Amino acid sequence: MQLSYWEKTEWLSGTDFTIIGSGITGLNCALALREKYPESGILVLEKGILPQGASTKNAGFASFGSISELLDDLNNTTEEEMVTLVEKRWKGLQMLRKNIGDKTMDYRRYGGQELFPENDPAFFENCLDNIDRINKLLQPVFRAEVFSLKDNIFRFDKIQEKYIFTPFEGQINTGKMMQALLKKCIRNNIRILNCTEVKEFEDTGSKVFVRTSHFEFSTGKLLIATNGFTPALVKEDVIPARAQVLITKPVKNLEIKGTFHLDKGYYYFRNVGNRILFGGGRNLDITGETTIEFGETKLIQDRLEHLLKTVILPGIPYEIEQRWSGIMGMGKQKIPIVKMLSGNVYCGVRLGGIGIAIGTLVGKELAALTYK
Repeated sequence: MQLSYWEKTEWLSGTDFTIIGSGITGLNCALALREKYPESGILVLEKGILPQGASTKNAGFASFGSISELLDDLNNTTEEEMVTLVEKRWKGLQMLRKNIGDKTMDYRRYGGQELFPENDPAFFENCLDNIDRINKLLQPVFRAEVFSLKDNIFRFDKIQEKYIFTPFEGQINTGKMMQALLKKCIRNNIRILNCTEVKEFEDTGSKVFVRTSHFEFSTGKLLIATNGFTPALVKEDVIPARAQVLITKPVKNLEIKGTFHLDKGYYYFRNVGNRILFGGGRNLDITGETTIEFGETKLIQDRLEHLLKTVILPGIPYEIEQRWSGIMGMGKQKIPIVKMLSGNVYCGVRLGGIGIAIGTLVGKELAALTYK
């Protein structure tokens, strides 16, 4: 693609910082850089028409992890590391709320519930037995009781009579959140180019040479915020994980309000006004869902519809309006990777499926790596 003089001078020349990825992490990184370097040239490159991975495709959970997820984490990490991760997620959520504003992104703290299948009482009992332990561990973070028992007030079927509730979980309108971030970046003279994929880069020592799908240019610093798409650029412990989602048409007299987790967090649903948004099922085909290809599969969509009909909305008429998927970034560990890769190249990736919670914090931490 041949660029004009005007395009080169106004969009690419004098670029001090280039961020790859215009999701939650990338845009918050750009805003943090602008605050630290008010006169710098900041450019964000996005390969999609909209933020390509999960930032505009997620379920809108303002979550830090259900009790079964946190217990599962303790099978692979220490108590201190688990608490540190929850603290990062909680701190990131507060940063996001302060940065965007609750009203702007339609933040509602209805609370979060974890449902447990009626045919696995042992799993429920194990989580129940560990409520006090987890509450004690998280006391320094929340300064209050985090998890407690609650009756099945929404009359879900085929689950235990009670579920485990936290008042600290909420929901947001993902689209409004991302639009607000984009507008804030534009107001702060941050340049954003969509449909521009970075193919390769080279740190020459004094600058970074970048080749995109349309043009080549040089930048002072390069910051990678590509989450699930990271393996295409650098070798780090990040693997893509596709998440499939559906949403119903408006359901008459829908009483369900809140965010809900099912089957160790592999399934999740919430109300969007008087609709139900339902996603998950990656555990049915981990290998097949380890992909950067968007799309839906019959195996997972059929399972989502079955659970929607038999567990979430038993006997209640509904219609599916839309289906989609997003790409998350997972790894052997859940702590995000925020590090310097070379003298002028940095990355903030592997958000572990909790990008809404932790993305703002990771973006700020990524920017801070450049501070002199």
